[in-house]
Amino acid sequence: MAGILIVDDSPVNRNLLRNMLEIEGYEVVGEAENGKEGYDKFLDLSPSITILDISMPQLNGIDLLRLIKGRDPLAKVIMLSANSESEKVREAAQHGADEYVTKPYTKTAVLEAIKRCVDSANS
Repeated sequence: MAGILIVDDSPVNRNLLRNMLEIEGYEVVGEAENGKEGYDKFLDLSPSITILDISMPQLNGIDLLRLIKGRDPLAKVIMLSANSESEKVREAAQHGADEYVTKPYTKTAVLEAIKRCVDSANS
């Protein structure tokens, strides 16, 4: 199973995601509450998949996505955001986001995004 890093400034969202993923058998290798901490943990943990919130302090999700993809273009990144504006979706895609899930998200939407990332990494 994929090791997943969750980067979200909301402790409630991090906990919800962690519980959802662990119940499904995924290993959550780490959590971060802002983009700077998220990048440091990405470098330390080398997760298979990183889940990023877009709106975060210190370093937002789009900027963090750029850093991650600049370091490892093959890194799998799922963006989570309450913002479903096509501009943000397009910006995330331009910078290499593998998936984009809109909040409030469903368990199914998150799990399908992870499955697509795992499948594309294995092909």
